[in-house]
Amino acid sequence: MNFPVDLTTLSAPAQRILDPKAPAPLRQMAARGIAPGLKPGDTLTVIALLAEFPDEAIAAVAQATLGKLPAPLLNGALSGDLPAGVIDLLALRYVNDALLAQKILALPSIAPETVADMASKADEALAEFIATNEERLLKNPRIIEKLYMNKATRMSTSDRLIELAVRNGIEVTGIPAFREAATAIANELIPEPSIEPTPDDILFKETDAIAERTELAPEEVHHVDEASGEEVVNERALPLHAQIGKMSISQKIRRAMLGNSAERMLLVRDSNKLVCTAAVRSPMMQEREIVQISASRSVPEEVLRLLANSKKWSGLHEVKYNLVSNPRCPFALASKFLSHMHEHELKVLAKSKNVPGAVAAGARQILQRRKK
Repeated sequence: MNFPVDLTTLSAPAQRILDPKAPAPLRQMAARGIAPGLKPGDTLTVIALLAEFPDEAIAAVAQATLGKLPAPLLNGALSGDLPAGVIDLLALRYVNDALLAQKILALPSIAPETVADMASKADEALAEFIATNEERLLKNPRIIEKLYMNKATRMSTSDRLIELAVRNGIEVTGIPAFREAATAIANELIPEPSIEPTPDDILFKETDAIAERTELAPEEVHHVDEASGEEVVNERALPLHAQIGKMSISQKIRRAMLGNSAERMLLVRDSNKLVCTAAVRSPMMQEREIVQISASRSVPEEVLRLLANSKKWSGLHEVKYNLVSNPRCPFALASKFLSHMHEHELKVLAKSKNVPGAVAAGARQILQRRKK
């Protein structure tokens, strides 16, 4: 049994309970939190370790005990220090208990990875608390990443986190659109921390609520107007489109990272290069969305460039065909996919009046070479 703590650092009674040769009844009692002679810290450590015990019966009892620990025991244990491994076992159990979570975060031996895990699950208040420890954030940028990618973190706080990283020369690689976000805040006023949410925070939350009511498939967000031939936002997506229009560049970038498919399909068409490229980089982006985007004639050219240069997305044949067929895609990029087209696709491209002449000519040349 590999404990995440050094057992020799525990008291002699605690070591006896955890000794592989210890009587089962002794362990059963300890798993219930009954361990006379142990200090609160050792008692909690023993229960936490027994929750990981190979004996499923003992582990189940200990896990149940961890879920209903008496306040005196918890407060006593958390007033000192605990082994990092035990803190990690407790952290996510109590991440939603504001008082206990803050006590856990204040423990000297808490591991940075544990703080990052708590940051990813934190509610707004706890996220604010974690964000106040700038020294810890700078030493462990992954915590910045987890706070930024947590919807519960205030928008104003996420801006300050990006500004903190930029000011100290740190690139948070875990945020796919970090560079876009860093560029955006350079032109925005970063608000000071406040007890009450800022107007930007409220706008961000309101947008999230509207987005939850706007669950649309990628192809349902826009339609092509028959008269103009232009893409138009569908009626069901108009409230979300209007709401996004009120947002700053940094807000749009974060919505691109955290929002739903409908948001990404709107943001990828944004005229601002930082916003549309952030949408393509979203970790939530799905293949179905990319296929739709690659065929769109209203997305900025930069988006098509990103798709064409992406090993992941340009590996999809449907995306290749859409890029070759899309008149907005630069010929230098479209041409490298022409040789990947099937014969029937080349025949369509060679005769099409909806693709650039260079693409049609290239398709005809390939067909001729294949006939030879």
